Amino acid sequence: MSKSRYQWAAPGDVNAFFGLMLDNIADLLLAVGLLSVVFGLPTNFALRYMVPGTAVGVLVGDLLFFWMAFSLARRTGRNDVTAMPLGLDTPSTFGMVFFVLGPAFLHAKENMSVENAAIYTWHVGICAIFVSGLFKTACALGANWVRRVVPRAGLLGSLTAVALVLISFLPLLEIMHYPVVGFVALAIVLTTLVAKIRVPGRIPGALAATLVAGAVYYLMVGLDVIHHDWGQFAEARQGLLPYEWLGVFRFEWIAVLPDSLQYLPVVIPFALGTVVGGIDCTESAAAAGDDFDTRKVIGVEALATIVASLCGGVIQTTPYIGHPAYKAMGGRAAYTLATALFVGGAGLLGYFGYLYAIIPKATVFPILVFVGLEITAQSFQATAKKHYTAVALACVPALAALALIFIDKIFGELAAQGVAIASLSESLQLELQTVRVLASGFIVTSLLWASGLAAIIDRRLNVGAVYFGIAAICSFFGVIHSPLPGSPMFLPWNLDAASIETPLQYGGGYLLTAAVLLVWHCWLQQADERDGSSRSA
Repeated sequence: MSKSRYQWAAPGDVNAFFGLMLDNIADLLLAVGLLSVVFGLPTNFALRYMVPGTAVGVLVGDLLFFWMAFSLARRTGRNDVTAMPLGLDTPSTFGMVFFVLGPAFLHAKENMSVENAAIYTWHVGICAIFVSGLFKTACALGANWVRRVVPRAGLLGSLTAVALVLISFLPLLEIMHYPVVGFVALAIVLTTLVAKIRVPGRIPGALAATLVAGAVYYLMVGLDVIHHDWGQFAEARQGLLPYEWLGVFRFEWIAVLPDSLQYLPVVIPFALGTVVGGIDCTESAAAAGDDFDTRKVIGVEALATIVASLCGGVIQTTPYIGHPAYKAMGGRAAYTLATALFVGGAGLLGYFGYLYAIIPKATVFPILVFVGLEITAQSFQATAKKHYTAVALACVPALAALALIFIDKIFGELAAQGVAIASLSESLQLELQTVRVLASGFIVTSLLWASGLAAIIDRRLNVGAVYFGIAAICSFFGVIHSPLPGSPMFLPWNLDAASIETPLQYGGGYLLTAAVLLVWHCWLQQADERDGSSRSA
């Protein structure tokens, strides 16, 4: 053990900074881009209202992890402590955009102007992240208990569903729009981050992909092979020194808190996923030699998320998985300080708008593909082999959510031409409604299905029955399988005769499944007792 002064900055911090910073910038690019392209939310609104507070969450979280590294160094007397990395949660970015912010904006536009609908959407996002932060604060007090109660196959299975089906697939579509650029960036990212083959000059893989593929992109723009929207620079100038986000301190967003409750089936599982991920990250850091306190790590994550919401942020923060990688790069604590200042400045000073205009999405989205693949791989690695089927089962509801994204886009276009779902055949309408019902609350569905199957595989049929009983209760209140437009939760006695049929059928199916498993469990117990008596005789 070394008693020398803590060397909080080292050459390895340069590589670590670019890796962590670009991950965060990619998530911000993703959120703003998807809200604009898919849902039509004005880019300038996102830059001036949503991005600053979201960046503040990263600023606060990484500064606290920077301080925790000093604290651990003082406590242990070591001079090679590597700070925990923190950033925007990629699964939550997709979840918030596609299942909270986007639907809230489209629904609000039906009765409001675009500007008012955008403000309403911002307020819903603030409420969702605020509740998420409170939930994580409670989890920080019993983080280890949460991990013991919920099977790892359930927690990681639901995360895998988002990672593989959404995080990897949707950015890949953007890459395929510019295959010459995107394939080069993806190849560099996978070669450096998966195969661990270094780039000449020891340039970080994420930075190398952005630079090389970016050069190819602008060369093709110069040759007029592809088109670049130079009008984004005008929006970037408008995004400098944003002050509109300060309106969050009028606390008008509290008025839409009841409206935001319908999104809890999406928000809470993502929050729970970051808690479990935080626990896993802490253990991973300990294995690499830096033993941080688990509750403090989750507490910092929760505090950063709450601060982000109180400043108008709409994406939650989380500890990143890559601590051992950053330590292997030679990083200490300076990389978290640099990331905090760069990302925080990008949001508060507004120069993120220029990054949005300059950086081609196809050059940074391969990082997200890597994140999705890495989460999927680690989920299987961290799960017992016999539970692989449970993890795979968790992906099925996410496939319905993916299909629903394109169904809504298609019929959104057709509606403008006077074509409605009601004009389709009855059988096709039923199939589309089934997809919609399966996609509703899919994170919770994935968690419960995977947890139930994991319990069955362990021959604990009574525990499996409990999970399917919980699924029945969730169905009765619309936490999962909501048949209503927008998939809100509901009180079953408030539904009409047509709407109540779906929760009764799904809930009844889960209850019957639970009953069958309980009877089976009792039969197995009795059979085991008879076999035991026979052997003793």
